[in-house]
Amino acid sequence: MRLSRYFLPILRETPKEAEIMSHRLMLRAGMIRQESAGIYAWLPLGLKVLNKVNAIVREEQNRSGAIELLMPTIQSADLWRESGRYDAYGKEMLRIQDRHEREMLFGPTNEEMITEIFRGYVRSYKDLPLNLYHIQWKFRDEVRPRFGVMRSREFLMKDAYSFDLDQAGAVHSYNKMFVAYLRTFARMGLKAIPMRADTGPIGGNLSHEFIILASTGESEVFSHADYLNYDIPAEDTNFDDIASLQSIVDKWTSLYAATSEMHDEAAFNAVPEDKKMSARGIEVGHIFYFGTKYSEPMGAKVMGPDGQEREVHMGSYGIGPSRLIAAIIEASHDENGIIWPEAVAPFEVAILNLKVGDSGTDAASEKLYRELSAAGRDVLYDDRDERPGGKFATADLIGVPWQVLIGPKGLAEGKVELKHRATGERQLLSVEDVVSRLTAHK
Repeated sequence: MRLSRYFLPILRETPKEAEIMSHRLMLRAGMIRQESAGIYAWLPLGLKVLNKVNAIVREEQNRSGAIELLMPTIQSADLWRESGRYDAYGKEMLRIQDRHEREMLFGPTNEEMITEIFRGYVRSYKDLPLNLYHIQWKFRDEVRPRFGVMRSREFLMKDAYSFDLDQAGAVHSYNKMFVAYLRTFARMGLKAIPMRADTGPIGGNLSHEFIILASTGESEVFSHADYLNYDIPAEDTNFDDIASLQSIVDKWTSLYAATSEMHDEAAFNAVPEDKKMSARGIEVGHIFYFGTKYSEPMGAKVMGPDGQEREVHMGSYGIGPSRLIAAIIEASHDENGIIWPEAVAPFEVAILNLKVGDSGTDAASEKLYRELSAAGRDVLYDDRDERPGGKFATADLIGVPWQVLIGPKGLAEGKVELKHRATGERQLLSVEDVVSRLTAHK
């Protein structure tokens, strides 16, 4: 993409309404624009990141055996009355009426609708286990939306719902999502620690929040430091191997890790002093087993192998891709801008032509742009007739992982400069070596 033809509305000043770093940087980098309180338009740069996050989420959901569908955003109030949640949910739910005065709502979540879909088609235990997911915009009318897309009213959510014959099957489905989440966040360059979460009135111990550490995190978390060095489950993990998955979950839940709401001071004090870790954290995912909470009142039953009908056991599993982007920025930035993990960066390489109009820099920039693009790299070519300082600032602000600086002085010696955004490391290389380095790196 040539920057002269791209829509990238950079802001030079920090917006006054932005309280946290991710909100400031997303506005300044032209990723989002606020349209009303807690509601944002995703501009081209932000949408590229959002699509890359979604792609990783999809790949790992599919790898675990979950199946994608898409449910509507507008739901019937009658479904929520069946579960008993319509009146109990509160003012966060946006209630509306259509022209026929039918009561509807803009879905804040989808447990009722997925249960209705399931009961309409599945009759036998032979069709289980089943995990259905979608990635969909949702709306919750927060009383005080703040922090940009970190706590907005409209947000993108990946929510998955598992259906099993019994609790043992449901535990295995839960473990699949547990492992899939570890892989998902690691692929985005994040160290996510699963922490015990409140199960509410259902009870039990099958609820975990996945927390990344960030100095601007919303809540205090307490954890054993060894979690930061645990190996992530491999790409070829067998999600049908019950014992193997259970051993992974057992390892990742064997040490102390809890949010402030679930913190047990006595248990934390048992952690060796040199392994105690208390920090700020941001929730990026939540998985939850809730048994027959929805299947029982809504009549979602299957015929068991004994010929008897029984309510299915369910779980729900959420990741907020729009919120996750803000969390990544909170965990990875410096005074100059965003530092994207390469897997989710809007562009992988920025070519900075430092003297547009010079035949040598123009030719070298064009050559590099063509060759890197042909090799499958996502390239942003800054071909604007602008001072070098402005180009450096833009590339750092939007966080492109690799930057190639092409100027007359370096070219006179047959060299261009390759800069790594995360480390600041710089190297003088030939154009050919830059192509080799960046294509081999991919």
